[in-house]
Amino acid sequence: MNLLTAFAAALRALSTNWLRSMLTMLGIIIGVAAVITMIAIGGGAQARIEEQIKALGSNIMLVLPGAQTAGGVRLGAQTGQSLTEEDAQAIAAEVPEVQATAPSLRTGAQVIAANANWSTAVLGTTPDYLEVRDWPLAAGRSFEAAEMAGSGKVAVIGQTVAVQLFGDADPIDQTIRVRHVPVQVIGVLSRKGQNSMGQDQDDVVIVPLSTYRNRIQGMSAGRIKRVGAISVKIREGQSMDEAGEKIRALLRQRHRIAAGAEDDFSMRNLTEMLQAQEESSRVMALLLAAVAGVSLVVGGIGIMNIMLVSVTERTREIGLRMAVGARSRDILGQFLIEAVTLSLVGGAIGIVLGLAATWAVGSFAGWEVLLSADSIVLAVGFSAAVGVFFGFYPARRAASLLPIQALRYE
Repeated sequence: MNLLTAFAAALRALSTNWLRSMLTMLGIIIGVAAVITMIAIGGGAQARIEEQIKALGSNIMLVLPGAQTAGGVRLGAQTGQSLTEEDAQAIAAEVPEVQATAPSLRTGAQVIAANANWSTAVLGTTPDYLEVRDWPLAAGRSFEAAEMAGSGKVAVIGQTVAVQLFGDADPIDQTIRVRHVPVQVIGVLSRKGQNSMGQDQDDVVIVPLSTYRNRIQGMSAGRIKRVGAISVKIREGQSMDEAGEKIRALLRQRHRIAAGAEDDFSMRNLTEMLQAQEESSRVMALLLAAVAGVSLVVGGIGIMNIMLVSVTERTREIGLRMAVGARSRDILGQFLIEAVTLSLVGGAIGIVLGLAATWAVGSFAGWEVLLSADSIVLAVGFSAAVGVFFGFYPARRAASLLPIQALRYE
């Protein structure tokens, strides 16, 4: 009996009691659908985190002020004023692993353009900020040296601000008012999307640091130019940990912090934080797929059980076939093909159910899913392997029957 004939015979045998066959396949169906859905959900989570890493920029560290103490009371993180523009320049000049630094000050403000207005974040920084964040311009230009030195009334805006204030119109060379200070839009940033905290990175107006300090915030620069944060980009291929230790040592020296005393600043490795989230997401996806795989194993046990019952019910048929010349390997192949067919049919139904479940999760739950052909091949291949593994023992048992004993079986 060739393979095609054996397959047709297997389908006839399974359709004889189709309800029992469907109940037997239920474990395989659920297992395959669960594997496909769980891998799609895990893949979507990983893709989302990878987008966030790309949007954030590669190899970025953030240096923030430490906690301020007033009257013996610690006021919390980032309340101090320990960082300066000179610190940022020193980090760029004295730490070889550093590619660029960008000191910055940030606040919220109402921005007005003609009859439109929008509440957004206002960031005062240097042109190096765009290099640190790997953030190219979609249109226009960045700040010039004269504008940085002379508190020029210019701004670069994000995509969200451009849409809210100007709609489809070109914002370049338009005037907006930031806290009643008129500034000219000279550039529009490319779209970044949300960060890992769900904040819209495109909802920002960037102005020269001197403009922020002297015109918008109205701060007194004095001799020491304080900043709220320093963004640091580490050169490609350099160790983030080693660069971080050198930056820490340099700042402790500049701030004259005694040995054993706490830092008056804090450092965050943003890329490593997102990569840790990605690894956690990957582990969770594998764990969910493994749990789903348990359903396949349970389904395989059901297949073994029903095939043993089938061997018992068809013992006289086996004896008759062997009496007319069927060899043991023919019987073995017949029952093995029946077990594999049971798994593959269940796998096909599971694929349809898994695709429907993945679509439902993405559409109604709002989760990002990433369906791959590899997950489908993996699920179907595993289901076929389950059929072979759990079907072999019943098939071997059928093939080992003696024709005389099988014919006499009642």
